[in-house]
Amino acid sequence: MLLRNRLLFRNLTSFLPSPSPPPKSVSFILSFNKTIAYSTHKLPKPQVVAIRATKQPILEGARFAKTVLFVPPGVDSEDVTDEMILPGSNIVLGPYASHSQIKEVEFVKSSGRAKDCPKDNRPEFAILGRSNVGKSSLINALVRKKEVALTSKKPGKTQLINHFLVNKSWYIVDLPGYGFAKASDTARTDWSSFTKGYFLNRESLVAVLLLIDASVPPQKIDLDCANWLGRNNIPMTFVFTKCDKMKASKGKRLDENIRDFQELIRENYKQHPPWIMTSSVTGLGRDELLLHLSQLRNYWDQ
Repeated sequence: MLLRNRLLFRNLTSFLPSPSPPPKSVSFILSFNKTIAYSTHKLPKPQVVAIRATKQPILEGARFAKTVLFVPPGVDSEDVTDEMILPGSNIVLGPYASHSQIKEVEFVKSSGRAKDCPKDNRPEFAILGRSNVGKSSLINALVRKKEVALTSKKPGKTQLINHFLVNKSWYIVDLPGYGFAKASDTARTDWSSFTKGYFLNRESLVAVLLLIDASVPPQKIDLDCANWLGRNNIPMTFVFTKCDKMKASKGKRLDENIRDFQELIRENYKQHPPWIMTSSVTGLGRDELLLHLSQLRNYWDQ
């Protein structure tokens, strides 16, 4: 079952350099104002398509010149409508989306090695990103408990693989940040080694949430991380953080930074991974991200 599902998501993360330029722009506006229900049928492979949407008011940060959509299993790309797209994302809501609210969460353990992680085979989502991208803040926002994940003004606080059990059914996994860890070079090498070992050997991993700071231009270290995950066929979702900041640093707006990052990704990916805009300050994207995780989790668990 697990191998079948991992293979199903594989084409979403294939690292395939594309010699051709990106397609011409397709304008779109995101909207979502009701719950969509569908009848299930033979499950197609996840698809990535481009659509043209109607013009409606939306957050400025969600206006992009072009996007490709993440169409989950159970949805025919020809049936996609504007209302099925989660706001601030390229994610289509499908029949596997279900109850997604977090009622309880508990810290289970910290592991220094991948082989020491919990062995109950519950589905899990790993949260990864630069040390100052806001990983702990996002976890706290998702579970709405400030004490769940340790936040700190000093980057590199998380040094172990931390498992949090959600609703007694699935895990959020907080991984060590990369880039600015306050540790020796030897320690950082060890962290990189055991984190990669976790990705390559963790059978219960559904997807990686790769956090990207939307307030700054694309960073090489983030692109390198995304490329490594892609080359190793690790399913991922790009989670753009700090989208509450109306003015991004270094001269560009949030939507421009997000668009630039996606353009760089499209140069290396045949099919674009799902992405979503979030803010741990305002709660932007919280419910939508949980819905996305629910449909991935429920399909994985079939």
